[in-house]
Amino acid sequence: MSLEQQLIERLNLLQPEHLQVMNESAGHGGYFPGKESHFKVIVVSEQFVGLRLVQRHQKVYAAAAELMTPGKIHALAIHAYVPEEWQGQAPDSPICANAPKST
Repeated sequence: MSLEQQLIERLNLLQPEHLQVMNESAGHGGYFPGKESHFKVIVVSEQFVGLRLVQRHQKVYAAAAELMTPGKIHALAIHAYVPEEWQGQAPDSPICANAPKST
């Protein structure tokens, strides 16, 4: 099972109303086809109600803990919302300084 699929499986434990997992590895240095190291997640869940942003992130990291080890997920951009906050779109990820240069 791919890291992306494993991450989706673990984040489903948060009972999201909306979940998006994007593999952004291609935008980072050292990329090769099939690499899975950098992900962006959008999670909308009632489980975040009453939690500060850092607490929401902690819940996401706790769900993904086994995958956040050397040789697996290197970076995880988290956008965690309660249903009332979700506007249907999360901010774009910044461009990595070590991203492969297009010619």
